[in-house]
Amino acid sequence: MYRNGLKRGIDFILALCGLIVLSPIFLILCIWIKLDSKGPILFKQKRIGINKSYFNIYKFRTMYVDTPKDMPTHMLSNPDQYITKSGKFLRKTSLDELPQIINILKGEMAVIGPRPALWNQNDLIAERDKYHANDVRPGLTGWAQINGRDELEIPVKAKLDGEYIEKISFLFDLKCFFGTITSVLKHDGVVEGGTGELHKEEK
Repeated sequence: MYRNGLKRGIDFILALCGLIVLSPIFLILCIWIKLDSKGPILFKQKRIGINKSYFNIYKFRTMYVDTPKDMPTHMLSNPDQYITKSGKFLRKTSLDELPQIINILKGEMAVIGPRPALWNQNDLIAERDKYHANDVRPGLTGWAQINGRDELEIPVKAKLDGEYIEKISFLFDLKCFFGTITSVLKHDGVVEGGTGELHKEEK
């Protein structure tokens, strides 16, 4: 029951309330981004949605407009050179993800779920297929995000997404939600250009 309808209803209510409550922060960030560098306030990017459908994800723009398009940050030779001053703060605090509230309202995303892959991240998409993690709405945050985030290698990330699929419930979503708040406050797993950094450090 939760997975088939209640989850979507809760997501919509949370997103609507979040948009209203956070609107002053949205305004401040919009002004800062516009003053910091030329370009649009919002950044749109093609991502993989439920059942491998496509949608445009919304984020606050954190990079300069001449940054290579449709390329994961970890594949850039020197990611820091492309990130704006406001962008460094937004990424560190995860505030760049706030516009995805709009994606949740539109039904393209959920509050909790696997993070949406880029349309051309074929390795991640293929790994998630093994665990049916492409069969649900992607999330603003998820189980993998509180267990390593950017530091995780793709097979590990996909396996964690699979664990989430197996355990989907209201209580497990609550665990992911509050775990995300803790991770954001501690800045856990945020590594610019770093997919697999956790594994590298262990070696």
